[in-house]
Amino acid sequence: MKKLLLTTLISSLFFAGFTQTTIHRDPVIEKMVSEVSADSLHAHVNKLVSFGTRNTLSSVTDKKRGIGAARQWLLNKMQSYVAGSNGRLSVNFDTSIYQPDGKRIDAVTVLTNVVATLKGTDPADHRVFVISGHMDNMRTSVMDRTGDAPGANDDGSGSAAVIECVRVMSKHSFPGTIIFVTVCGEEQGLLGASFMASNAKKNNIEITAVLNNDIMGSNNSNETNIIENTKVRVFSEGLPAFGLDEKKAAAIRSLGLENDGPSRQLARYVKEIGERYVDNLDVVMIYRPDRFLRGGDHLPYQQQGFTAVRITEMNENFYHQHQDVRKENGIQYGDLPEFMDFEYLRKNTCMNLSNLANLAKAPAVPQQINMLLANLSNSTALSWEAPVTGKVKGYYVMMRETTSPVWQKKIFTTDKSITLPYSKDNYFFAVQAVSEDGNESLPVVPSAVRKTK
Repeated sequence: MKKLLLTTLISSLFFAGFTQTTIHRDPVIEKMVSEVSADSLHAHVNKLVSFGTRNTLSSVTDKKRGIGAARQWLLNKMQSYVAGSNGRLSVNFDTSIYQPDGKRIDAVTVLTNVVATLKGTDPADHRVFVISGHMDNMRTSVMDRTGDAPGANDDGSGSAAVIECVRVMSKHSFPGTIIFVTVCGEEQGLLGASFMASNAKKNNIEITAVLNNDIMGSNNSNETNIIENTKVRVFSEGLPAFGLDEKKAAAIRSLGLENDGPSRQLARYVKEIGERYVDNLDVVMIYRPDRFLRGGDHLPYQQQGFTAVRITEMNENFYHQHQDVRKENGIQYGDLPEFMDFEYLRKNTCMNLSNLANLAKAPAVPQQINMLLANLSNSTALSWEAPVTGKVKGYYVMMRETTSPVWQKKIFTTDKSITLPYSKDNYFFAVQAVSEDGNESLPVVPSAVRKTK
């Protein structure tokens, strides 16, 4: 069932006492989405390619070639948007030093992430939303720091999406804070993202969601020769990688919530919001943390207990990933811009932007969500408390059959409790807080309780 919670006219079937709910596109977000430019994305990718190589071990002193020149350009580019942000945007280097590890670091290496922070307008709102791409790249050998490595799609595409989101979103304000980051050291072992994630954990930064973009701008595959620019994948873990003790695991098993971890809920959210705002794009949820034999910058965040997903093109072409630029047996190898689809990259960037904006405009999640198990019943009683921050117009109670991958019904209420004529044995439920502009928080599934206070 494609796009069950679709765009401008999403209608649910309701019973007596509830009115029909229609979900509209937020005109502010819709305008931002319309400003994303395929030409700008193309220019960003071409500039990144022009540095010859962005291998993490390449020169940091050469003004025109290598990772040092690339990160300085990224800093300058993001700083060019500060003036239009009314003082909300700041840009900085986030630097760490790595010693040789006998694996993918063979010399003392300075790792530098480029971080742009769009500060939220609500001083009581400590939520942080992160969009990430990695600036570094590689040839066939990850240790080759001198040869040409264009890195157009891996991950010029994700870095370009980050820059474009800064360009468009920095002119707007949001209650929550948004961090736009291009990290280094991904190909050397997710080093830049690991540094950021561990620092966030250490400093109690409330990262609510991470959208990691890696290889998202090409529309075709080798071997199968599929060409498709209307689908994009979002990878998510089912059970959390962090903090899952035996007691919590038992509770998950007893309620059948193995498919409802925080990252899986974020993936559903990304699908719903992305398809609402971006035409001709099907966000395909993949029930795995990542692809086989690969790993991305969302994983360190998950390992620190943060909610994170990976966004990647639907059909990868391995002739154009981690390859020396060459031609063999009539096949052109290498990660070159001519193998990208910049209209496809535009759509995927819009999908990121609409999600970031909707999340940052929404209230925080509802608190103390409970499902009453006091007696045998064919109805379901839910209750919750208001979110910690944010102006709330009301709440969506979400429903889906236990076999459905996506939420199928949304019931709006201004109350903080509801009794539904649907059996809790047959459905999963969740609750979202809704802002005055109709922006929804992430959904939260209820805990099961024997009695209410």
